[in-house]
Amino acid sequence: MIATRFAPSPTGYLHLGHAFSALAAFGAAGGGRFLLRIEDIDQERCREKFVTAIFDDLHWLGLRWEEPVLRQSTRFAAYRAALDRLEEIGLLYPCFCTRADIAAEIARASEAPHGPDGALYPGICRKLGAERRKALLNAGTPHALRLDSRKAAARLPQLTFTETALETNIPDYQIPVHPLLFGDVVLARKDVPASYHLAVVVDDAEQDVTLVTRGRDLLPAAHIQRVLQELLALPAPRYSHHRLILDDSGKKLSKRDGAMSLRALRARGVAPQEIRAAFIPR
Repeated sequence: MIATRFAPSPTGYLHLGHAFSALAAFGAAGGGRFLLRIEDIDQERCREKFVTAIFDDLHWLGLRWEEPVLRQSTRFAAYRAALDRLEEIGLLYPCFCTRADIAAEIARASEAPHGPDGALYPGICRKLGAERRKALLNAGTPHALRLDSRKAAARLPQLTFTETALETNIPDYQIPVHPLLFGDVVLARKDVPASYHLAVVVDDAEQDVTLVTRGRDLLPAAHIQRVLQELLALPAPRYSHHRLILDDSGKKLSKRDGAMSLRALRARGVAPQEIRAAFIPR
């Protein structure tokens, strides 16, 4: 049985891009399990009023999901256990760098390698000696936890992930994983106990998700997530990265750029049937 999920963050109201993604996941379930997950791990930015609005908007669209709804804010112990496992096998290190430290080091480099999110972390704290690292930790210096991507890559076989093209008739195909694509990615910070990448792989395994349906902008994330699944001995779901809904200027709709919310469309008298008819995945 297929199990898919829609996993919004309650940092604003849902817009048409979210509606498309939710409908895509719901349709991909094909009578299987459709799950809703609230990704509220960032307690500073998430708001309970937006959680309520998510439920309200999705019900208005005619979607129903399994209960109970998983909320990441209840899962900190599970993320800590995953971090402990990576630490046990020597793949985590503390990073004490500020953003200014990182920017200055990148500026000094003649050629800074880049990943999907820009210049990769230059490995400043990976090179710290044991005594210096211990002293900083004992002093309570704020730090993040990074994955040592080189050590991780050395432990891994050649990995792939399965891409399912739900919007076409193309058969499933394998995409080779590039374990160094994101470099030494941050997996936890003092204020956010688990990164998006760590939390989603732990939660997908917990919920027995078999098909991750999301936008094409997140396709690169499958590389680091597949790495974490392998390192943590978690099952690997299939992926389907659907087309994005763009604004008039060709940019992806986003809360940050003030994309019109479903709530605003409802206030204008738009019916859910109109949304469903316009955004059925194709």
